Amino acid sequence: MTAPPASVAPISGDSATRMRLLRVEATGGTAAIDRAIAREVPIAIEFNGIGYAVLMATPTDLHDLAFGFALAERLIEGAEDILDVESHAVMAEATTGVVLRATLAAHCADRVVERVRHRVSESSCGLCGIENLEQALRPIPSVTALWEGEDTAVFRALAALDQRQPLNRETRAVHGAAACTRDGDPWLVREDVGRHNAFDKLIGAMLRAGRGWGGGFALLTSRCSYELVEKAVLSQCPMLATLSAPTTLALQRAEAAGLPLRVLVRSDALLATRAAGT
Repeated sequence: MTAPPASVAPISGDSATRMRLLRVEATGGTAAIDRAIAREVPIAIEFNGIGYAVLMATPTDLHDLAFGFALAERLIEGAEDILDVESHAVMAEATTGVVLRATLAAHCADRVVERVRHRVSESSCGLCGIENLEQALRPIPSVTALWEGEDTAVFRALAALDQRQPLNRETRAVHGAAACTRDGDPWLVREDVGRHNAFDKLIGAMLRAGRGWGGGFALLTSRCSYELVEKAVLSQCPMLATLSAPTTLALQRAEAAGLPLRVLVRSDALLATRAAGT
């Protein structure tokens, strides 16, 4: 039994495509359905003409992605360090991808070269392995912004988030990253098939707009990994909330940076690493 031929039609800009699938019921019945499918394409990121990384991402809000990713990689310190961003569609193995080219200020150039040197190292010797581990777990700064809100705000944000995720309502296949006010209003949301990409897009959008967290917090529809903790810390987010559980390294890095966490956030309960306002 095979599905009918896929009928491809773009919807929601570049974020999703409507395709035909075969619905199979437990009773044995079948029916062809059209469903919105989230797009996932290769995004090659270049900084100052140097190939840096290839991400699998939803091809929307790519300028935000460039800014947030550059901050997360510690290549820039603020929006003013990115002089220009260009995106170009390309074909790769019959798949349309995107080359995202960012021009960084001159004082950031050495950071790009140094990071690329570590990322592309092909040596297998133990000393180089130690060096690369040190690059992966670099010293983490402290969060200076204090979250003074109440945990009830996290529940309010969770209840409102689905209505702020139009792509996920269509596809049920993408993560969301929301900047929330102290009272729990998700005032800015970015979506992507990748949880890291969604958070980078959110942070990049805030950088480009010159907006800070304003005493609020981030709510992510993902597990709490150490990478997401570091992105939150580097953006000086006062508190990070996630729908799924943390890893041990995420808890350790958050504690080292003084970042409060709210994890396993559900409509009736959550887990907290420290009390609000402490």
